[in-house]
Amino acid sequence: MPQFTYRARNAQGGLVEGVLDCPDRAVAIRQIELQQCIPIRIELAAAEAKAAAGRDGAVPVAATQSLKIPHGQLLIFTEQLANLLQAGMTLDEGLSVLEKRLKQPRLHQVTHALHQSLIDGRSFSQALREFPRAFTPLYVNLVAAGEASGALPQILLRLVKHLMQAKELRDRVQQALIYPAILSIAGVALVVLFVTFMVPKLAGFMAQVQTGGQLPFATRTLLQVHHLVVGYWWVGALLAVGGIVAFRIFVRSNEGRIAWDRFRLAIPGYGRVIRHRYYAQFARTLGTLLENGVPLLRALDLVTEIAGNRFLEVKLAEVRRAVIDGATLSAALAEQKIFPDLFTDMMAVGEQTGHFGETVQTIADVY
Repeated sequence: MPQFTYRARNAQGGLVEGVLDCPDRAVAIRQIELQQCIPIRIELAAAEAKAAAGRDGAVPVAATQSLKIPHGQLLIFTEQLANLLQAGMTLDEGLSVLEKRLKQPRLHQVTHALHQSLIDGRSFSQALREFPRAFTPLYVNLVAAGEASGALPQILLRLVKHLMQAKELRDRVQQALIYPAILSIAGVALVVLFVTFMVPKLAGFMAQVQTGGQLPFATRTLLQVHHLVVGYWWVGALLAVGGIVAFRIFVRSNEGRIAWDRFRLAIPGYGRVIRHRYYAQFARTLGTLLENGVPLLRALDLVTEIAGNRFLEVKLAEVRRAVIDGATLSAALAEQKIFPDLFTDMMAVGEQTGHFGETVQTIADVY
């Protein structure tokens, strides 16, 4: 009977190696999975010896930690890897197939580096951590949870769903903001055009038809504005540059950043869109983490990291401290007054019924 050498990860994340006597690879994979391990590499003993000899002379993979993968490519990578693992391939085989199949240069580089890290004995989550710009802490922690539970293909499929929902949410926010942004830009451009070019012609026309006395007050006011814009535009430009520089210095300080991020949430119209986007993102991410076995405190750390708003980060740090002291998450959030009453009331119901993960996913759908 053929012998297969294998390398796998156990539930604690440790590396396990051994030899199995099996009629074929499919049986070997099933035996490893029955031991609550995730197979990384399975090969015939003779083939393994040749592969090891080849690796001894391999050239190390160049560092690609600075690479950033676009959201769409990350979605493709995750979905295809999940499908390959669901089809019965090992992680090593799946990455090898993707390395040959994916043609995008950055994605190909990252996949090659991940495959090499796996061959060198690192876990998949450890390999992902070497690319912080490509894989978020949320992504890496969910993969680590999948490795620990032996359900990596299922975790990857849930990650695909999460990434698709995040993309849909971002697209909706952009669509909600792009129309008022275009209107604002067009409005400013029209005002500048009118004051600069149309006002002098309008004043000349009014002077010709005026039978006596002064020009109307509105016309005189527009002329004064025109003279200011044409004669002292450089003053406005200097003030604008100075304002931008002062603003950048202000937001570099911790207090300034917190104040600005808090103000952004209070801007009429824009602030409401941003707040509701964060409500949905917070609930969706928290639910995904908890449903995949990530502890609550670690999940709070992760949703804090992806907040993108210093004011919210400070508030969530207070929430985490309250939870450590024994408060429920809904009570801690209600105390900070950063979420609406409906949000915290629905969360409290989920805590009382024992269906917290499903409830926060429902909250995400609401917002």
